[in-house]
Amino acid sequence: MKGRQIIIGALFGREAAALFEDGRLEDLALDPGDAVAFAPGAILRGKVNRLVKGQGGVFVTLPDGANGYLRDRSRLREGQPVLVQVSGVAEPGKAVPLSTRLLLRGRFGIVTPGVPGVNVSRAIHDPDRRAGLEALGAEVIPDEGTGLILRSAAADADDAEIRAELEQLVSIDTSMSGDEAGPPELLLDAPSPTETAWRDWAEPPPDSVEEIAELPDHAADAVRALLSPRVDLPGGAFAMIEPTRALVAIDVNTGPDHSPAAGLKANIALARDLPRQLRLRGLGGQVVIDFAPISKRERGTLEQEMRKAFRRDGRDAVLTGWTSLGLFEMTRKRDRAALSRLLKEEP
Repeated sequence: MKGRQIIIGALFGREAAALFEDGRLEDLALDPGDAVAFAPGAILRGKVNRLVKGQGGVFVTLPDGANGYLRDRSRLREGQPVLVQVSGVAEPGKAVPLSTRLLLRGRFGIVTPGVPGVNVSRAIHDPDRRAGLEALGAEVIPDEGTGLILRSAAADADDAEIRAELEQLVSIDTSMSGDEAGPPELLLDAPSPTETAWRDWAEPPPDSVEEIAELPDHAADAVRALLSPRVDLPGGAFAMIEPTRALVAIDVNTGPDHSPAAGLKANIALARDLPRQLRLRGLGGQVVIDFAPISKRERGTLEQEMRKAFRRDGRDAVLTGWTSLGLFEMTRKRDRAALSRLLKEEP
């Protein structure tokens, strides 16, 4: 199917939302269930448990006995209640990564407590519309200590609809800011797959949105394929993406083509698709890539393609570069649970 399509339903017994572009799976949101203690985006009240000397961080006691880690220990003391937001996914047995910089996300805007100012997405170019959104945002924000980011989806939206959403987000912020004292508690759960699709896949506008009981077979097949480490590339080339506890190892092979150009062709194909593969598989942390052999001169071309691909992806990734062994190193934020972890019981 041509165009941009969102399908919402159930997949392998879990609530799910899938985004397809021209028939290819581009993004996937799955209910993590009990696979993780708290999903990224959840806001909780925790209690500072232990300061970690020499590392500048603190361990935080969370609801249900879960343990979190906050890198910034500024002005914190042991036993102090603290509002935190889950900022990533931890490996089993490790502390949940946390942040004190809360973000209340909506379809049209993001409320930023403690970070004042009204900012409009640079994707909105019309100066009159930008000025109108800035004025609307300034009316909604209650005090100078709270900020707001107007997202690109607000460009063509009705002002009344934008205002209603922003006022709801501000109301949530106000209620939580007055609820800092007390035992560890979940204050705002992470968004569901349906909410994620509505909030984060609005731009560019989808050509169709379908809500059905079960995601169709082609969606299930696309997800099953992601549970295999193999990624097929043009010309019979392929890559193997294999997560370990320490890092994600990727190996690129040219397959039956042994021509001088085969290595660069296979490497570029993998580089262009790698952000999507990591996103859909829910992989992050340290990533080490063993590209097919190419000359050092061609490494510059390949690295440019990598940087363009991750820039378009828009997620937190740092491309470190080449090692003395000819491997390529990078890091990517763990912003969702690994697909293999969510579906380890599924076919």
